Formats: sequence, structure tokens, C-alpha cells
Amino acid sequence: MASAIKDFSRLCVHTQTTRPWDLKSCVENYSRAGIPGITIWRNVLENQNLKEAKKLLDDHGMTVVSLCRGGFFPSADPGKREEAIRDNLRAIEQAAAIGAPLIVLVCGADGRQSLERSREQIAEGITRILPAARDAGIRLAIEPLHPMYAGDRSAVNTMKQANDLAGLINSEWVGVAVDVYHVWWDDTLKTEIERCGREKHLFAFHICDWNVPTTDFLNDRGLMGEGCINIPEIRSWVEEAGFRGFHEVEIFSTRFWATDQKEYLKKIKQAYLKKS
Repeated sequence: MASAIKDFSRLCVHTQTTRPWDLKSCVENYSRAGIPGITIWRNVLENQNLKEAKKLLDDHGMTVVSLCRGGFFPSADPGKREEAIRDNLRAIEQAAAIGAPLIVLVCGADGRQSLERSREQIAEGITRILPAARDAGIRLAIEPLHPMYAGDRSAVNTMKQANDLAGLINSEWVGVAVDVYHVWWDDTLKTEIERCGREKHLFAFHICDWNVPTTDFLNDRGLMGEGCINIPEIRSWVEEAGFRGFHEVEIFSTRFWATDQKEYLKKIKQAYLKKS
């Protein structure tokens, strides 16, 4: 039985969760709300001076939990695979500049080729960027995505596949991100989270909820407690596996993006304490 969350000391919010805000608004409002952790999506770094971004974060006492996102390695087009490598190397540079210790990898897929070939290219891509990540002190987290994304967003769709891939690469710098939205349905989830902890590559934990019915598979995620995911139970498995990091709220929601973001942030905090 998962114990209740008592405070916000391990709460992190993704900038994409409050998508209408720019980086400055996210940092200022998260800090003001007593939220210590932030995961930064690369879109809010566009046209930003990274040194100024780092100063903004430091001045507000924010802990940068991770940078989202790298990945998208597979393609039937060799030129696109090379561009993906260059983009991931840029992501490593960005992460180092803003003090992010981790990059979350949405690994990618290409419907023009088999899932097996896409997975081979994902392993090749991670292996190619690994030396740069290691030199920069940046860990890489493979995030399995729900099978509905297997055709275009990720050929890594289960915790077993993510664990197998991390094991194949076999580096302390490569691990797995557990996002409840993508893996809650898996009947081997508890076993694979235990394995992830045992093999010491459980790097990140993302939370939100699956609305029933859902109106959009990408942009209709719910606040914790609104849907059908047993988040406290999954959190207990993650913590029993040894994870002591931040709980990252990652909600894509056109419904919430259309509301007052400060009020939305209050709802996130309430749901975090009551339903996570």
C-alpha cells in the first residue's frame, strides 16, 4: 500500500504541462507556487540565451530534473537518421548548459520499415550519442510509449522492451523513464519495474491520468485522480524498486491549456497530494 504524499518536496512539473507559458513564466510561477522541480521542454529554449536561462533557473532556486526530448532515431532515410544524431547532440549541449542531468528519449519509429528495424536503429542512435552524453555528465532515459504510437513516435512500447534495450547498451548512463500514461495497462508492469530497479536503470517517473472516455490520445490527459490509472500503486512499485527522484507531472491537455494557468497549477498541487 502506497503511503500518502505529505509535501511538495519531490514535485516536478513539465513546461509542456503549462504550455501557454514561456520559460520565464513557468520558472517564476512554479517557484512562487513552491514547486521545486522543473523539466524543460526544448521548445521553450528556442531563441533563448542558455546562459540567461540557467541564471533564471538558479535565481529562482529551481531544480532542473530533465530535458525533453531527444530521440526520434529511426528512419528509412539515412539522411534523416544523421540529422537525428545531430539534433540529439544539440540536446546534450542544451542539457549541459541549463544544468539538466537527464535527457528523456522519445525513441521514434518509421512506419515504412519494421518495428524490429526501427529498434535496431534506436540502439544504434543511442550508442552513437552515448560518448557525448557521458562526457557531458548527462544520463539518457528511454521512455516506452503506449503501443498506439508504435507507427510513428516510438517502436519501444513496453517496459520490457525498454529494459531489454537498456540492458543491451549496458551503460550506467542509459536507463528508463516510467510514464504511467504509457505503461499503466501492462500486466507485467510491476515485474518490469522491479527489474528496472534491480538493474539500476530506473531514471525517471512521470505522472498524469488516462481519462475515460478519452477524447484525444495525445492531448486529453487528465489530472491525477481524474481517470483510471492507479497512480499510488504504481508509485509504490517505483519506490520499492529504489527510486527516490522527482514525481514529474506531464499533462498534455487542450482542456487545461485553455484555462487560467495559475489556477491550473493550484489544481495540479491539490491532485498531487490527494491522488498521487
